[in-house]
Amino acid sequence: MKIRVGIFFGGSSVEHEVSVISALQAIEYINKEKYEIVPIYISKEKDLYTGNYLLDIENYQDLDKLKQNSEHVVIEKNKDEYNLVKVGWLRKVVAKIDVAFPIVHGQNVEDGSLAGFFETLGIPYVGSNVLASSLGQDKIVMKQVFASSNIPIVPYLWFFDYEYLNDKESILKRIEKLGYPVVVKPASLGSSVGINFVKDKKEIEKAIEDAINYDKKIIIEKGVDNLIEVNCSVLGNSTTQSTSLIEQVISSNNILTYKDKYIGNGKTKGKTKGMVNTSRIIPAPLSKELTKTIEEISKEVFKCLNLSGVCRIDYLINSKTNEVFVNEPNTIPGSLSFYLWEPMGKTYTELLDELITIGIKEYKNKHKKTTCFDVNILKNYQKNKGIKK
Repeated sequence: MKIRVGIFFGGSSVEHEVSVISALQAIEYINKEKYEIVPIYISKEKDLYTGNYLLDIENYQDLDKLKQNSEHVVIEKNKDEYNLVKVGWLRKVVAKIDVAFPIVHGQNVEDGSLAGFFETLGIPYVGSNVLASSLGQDKIVMKQVFASSNIPIVPYLWFFDYEYLNDKESILKRIEKLGYPVVVKPASLGSSVGINFVKDKKEIEKAIEDAINYDKKIIIEKGVDNLIEVNCSVLGNSTTQSTSLIEQVISSNNILTYKDKYIGNGKTKGKTKGMVNTSRIIPAPLSKELTKTIEEISKEVFKCLNLSGVCRIDYLINSKTNEVFVNEPNTIPGSLSFYLWEPMGKTYTELLDELITIGIKEYKNKHKKTTCFDVNILKNYQKNKGIKK
């Protein structure tokens, strides 16, 4: 009997379309002889839809029509079954899933929100848990955790939007002290959305205002001299981790932009390209020593945040001094970073199979632990007498 895998994608996120690309790409490569695929699209209004109409990327050009031609559903648990039930007067089960596979990016989904939904219902799922996902999404808290573990990061400062609006001059003075150039980022977004490289104070206010459009927390990072950007993917869980080849990503800008990553995607001979569209060198032209350093740091980052499944760790390197700084982890990376594993002999189909296996094992291991008690202490509760310890 095939394992029924619910592929969750979309969501109320500025990375909605990126998620669609990543998910449909994965669906193309997943082993159909072993798994029954159930696409589950999360609309921008946070409703769930399923059906075969969701499988063609051309249909996402008209989202209203997409929803009209798909089944609007909710997920219900019935004993040990997870059912997709059609919304409406005639409520009927239209599909069932055994395991959830979130391929989502950004706020309201990748940040632990969706993992929390799965945890509440008790659905086995692929990827990192709630806390790990949250840490991976918030660039500020993430850096605070890294600093406590001596993981190298660039100098930075951060503030809330209201602090800037109430006392702009104080914030600008702090940025002057940090020193230009700087990179201005919304704290909780990905795919380079809302990020700006700022050379001097003439451009800083516009960049901050742009970031505030997306988030209430803003982070300002010191720019790295002689910058090259490299990425390394990690696969595993808390007990075992393996690293992929390292890529050097190429941009005509000072930082890798959303346009570098995604604009120009779509279909090529029926297949979505996703992050494969990015210009890159694999493997990155690094020394053996620097390669080893990045591999070791990548595993430390993975363990430090207690990640699971596959992630991609992004790095900033000063090419003259060989100083390495962790930029950020992507807990559900674009295209699931399969292109970093294929040159090592692991096909995308094999990577997806391994991710599902890890997710099921994590679920089984978690349920070996005591999470609640069989004894009901309220059974003999007497009103107004409280509970004696």
